[in-house]
Amino acid sequence: MSRTFTMLVLGLIALSLLFSTLFVVDQRQYAIVFALGEVKKVINEPGLHFKLPPPFQNVVFLDKRILTLDTPEADRFITAEKKNILVDAFVKWRITDPRLYFVSFGGDERRAQDRMAQIIKAALNEEITKRTVREVISGERGKVMDAIRNKVSEEARQIGGEIIDVRLKRVDYVEQINASVYERMKSERARVANELRSTGAAESEKIRADADRQRTVILAEAYRDAESIRGDGDAKASQVYAEAFGQNPEFFKFYRSLEAYRNSFRNRSDLLVLDPNSEFFRYFRSADGATAKK
Repeated sequence: MSRTFTMLVLGLIALSLLFSTLFVVDQRQYAIVFALGEVKKVINEPGLHFKLPPPFQNVVFLDKRILTLDTPEADRFITAEKKNILVDAFVKWRITDPRLYFVSFGGDERRAQDRMAQIIKAALNEEITKRTVREVISGERGKVMDAIRNKVSEEARQIGGEIIDVRLKRVDYVEQINASVYERMKSERARVANELRSTGAAESEKIRADADRQRTVILAEAYRDAESIRGDGDAKASQVYAEAFGQNPEFFKFYRSLEAYRNSFRNRSDLLVLDPNSEFFRYFRSADGATAKK
């Protein structure tokens, strides 16, 4: 019984030692085998691998994928115009030399990120101090990012890393000068609005004056045409009257007298001071004006 138990314990120990010598490398990782702090082997290929049991050899796994360094808060920089701005950037990088990276940071990713952040901040400061706010925001933003990437690539290579990309997420003024910037923007917009309003008023007056001119021209032309038509009508009426007078002069005189009476005595209050025996009342005295005239 005692012998069987001893064999079982020895078997478990042997199995445990066997498992401690096996490790699996994922395709997304590097594996570094080291002994007493000295790197013995770097494994890039995924699969099942062997090592000596601890404490003779240990394994550290490093991420092979592209990593992102994104600071939680924006950093303050001074431009060539001596203006303070806040810049929020992020970096895409990856480990290319696992041995150098492990020697530099002992496999501590936090130390590596802190070092990378210092490198990026120094490069940002060097590039931004040479440019104005306008150039950093829009004019030369691409050049700024390219210059930063070129500067930090060499330093990142010295610690076993590679810079894939550097991007500026946000460039903004600090709170102390935001108010003045907004006021200046407001004044500029107000100036543009007043200029547009003045231009609109001038155009409005121009259109109104043109409309008044066209109205005057149209009324003048209409009055001219109306007078012409009225003249033609009067001429035709006179012609008709003349023809009618030529056919029966006495009837024409009678008709014209009736029109004169109608126009003279349109209202009851109308009053004429004339001699009753005058020519005007010839048809009042007799229906036959010619007889009355005699």
